Amino acid sequence: MDVKGVAYEEIVGSNLRGDRGEFFTPRNACRMAVAMLNPQPGEKLLDPCCGTGGFLITAMNHALRILQDTERAEWADPQHPTDAERQELYRKRSEFLSKKVFGFDLNPSLVRAAKMNMVMNNDGEGGLFQQNSLAHPHTWNPEASKAVPLGSVDVVFTNPPFGANIVIDDQLILDQYDISAIWDVELGKPWVMRVGKDGKKLLQKSVPPEILFIQRCVQFLKPGTGRMAMVIPNGILNNPALGYVRQWMLENTQILAVVDMDRDLFQPKNDTQTSMVLLRRLSDDESRIAKGRGLSYPIFMSIAEKIGHDKRGSTIFRRTADGHEILVARKELVTEIHKKTGDEVIRETEIKDKIVDDELPEVAEAYAKWLEKQQ
Repeated sequence: MDVKGVAYEEIVGSNLRGDRGEFFTPRNACRMAVAMLNPQPGEKLLDPCCGTGGFLITAMNHALRILQDTERAEWADPQHPTDAERQELYRKRSEFLSKKVFGFDLNPSLVRAAKMNMVMNNDGEGGLFQQNSLAHPHTWNPEASKAVPLGSVDVVFTNPPFGANIVIDDQLILDQYDISAIWDVELGKPWVMRVGKDGKKLLQKSVPPEILFIQRCVQFLKPGTGRMAMVIPNGILNNPALGYVRQWMLENTQILAVVDMDRDLFQPKNDTQTSMVLLRRLSDDESRIAKGRGLSYPIFMSIAEKIGHDKRGSTIFRRTADGHEILVARKELVTEIHKKTGDEVIRETEIKDKIVDDELPEVAEAYAKWLEKQQ
C-alpha cells in the first residue's frame, strides 16, 4: 500500500474536500474499479477530474506492477538483474509515467495536491493540468490538448463532482453536448432531441456536471476499444426524467458492469447513493446499430452492501453471527535481543488480524470470473 500517498491525502483532505461537490473516492473503490478494468502499461490513462490523484495513482501502480512482472520474467536471473536489465526497466517505467498517465482538474489547489501526491508515490507530475475538462478543448492548456486529444484515451477512471449547487449554465460549454439538450418522449417511444426551426438543438438552461462528464469521458475514449469506470449518482440511473441520459449511454457505449455501492461510500461528508459504472465506447458502426435496432449483450451487476466503513467514516470489521470479531492468524518472523547474551534472536510468532468488512475486492474477483465465462 502506498502509505506516503495515503498519509498525504489524509493530512490535506480536510482542507480541500467538499467545497465544489468534490468527495474523494475511497481507495478500496479505486482498487475495485482498477482491478475490473485492468489497465495495461501500454495504455493511456486519464482522470478528467482527478482531485488529489487517488484513481490515477491506483491505476498507475497497477500498470507498473504488470510492467515490472513482465520485465522480470525475461531476466536471466530475476534475483540478480544486470545493470542493463535494470536500466531497461527504469526506461520503460519512465516512458509510461511521462507519456501514459494524465489528470485534469478545475480546482488549482487540488491539482497542486495531486502533483505532490504523485511525487510522494515515486512519480513525476508532468501529466497533471489545471483546466476545465468540460470546456471546449480549444480553451485547454496547449500541452494538455496535444497530449490528450478527444478520442485518444484507452482507460478513463473518474469520480466527477456532483450536486445541485454546482450546475453548469455556460451556453458555450453546454453547446458541445447532445446530453445537455432538451429531450422529449412519448409513452412507448424513444427520447427525441428537441431542435429549433434552424435545425439546431435547443439547450437546457443548466445541467449538473456529472451528466456532462458522462459524455465528455466517452468523447475522450478511443472509439471501439476505450473503456472507463465512473462513479455515477443513482438518480441518473433510475430517475424517469433522466431517461434520455440512459438512452444516450446505451446508444454510444456498451455497459460492462454496474456495481451498486453502499450509501455510506462517501460518508461522513456525503450520503449520495452512487454506483460504479463500467463502460466501453462503441465504434461508429456499433453506435449506428445501437441507435437502430439496439445491441444485445450481458451486463455484470452487483450490490456492495459492505464497503469497509460506516456512516461516521470509522472502519468496520467482519463479525460472527453472535457478534464476535473474526480474526485471521498469520505467521511473522520477529527479531529480539537475547537478555543474557545480547545477541539477536529470530523467532516465529503468530499474529491475529481483524478482517475489514469490505466486499469490494470480492466484487472485482466475481467480475473476473464472470468475464472468463463470457469468453
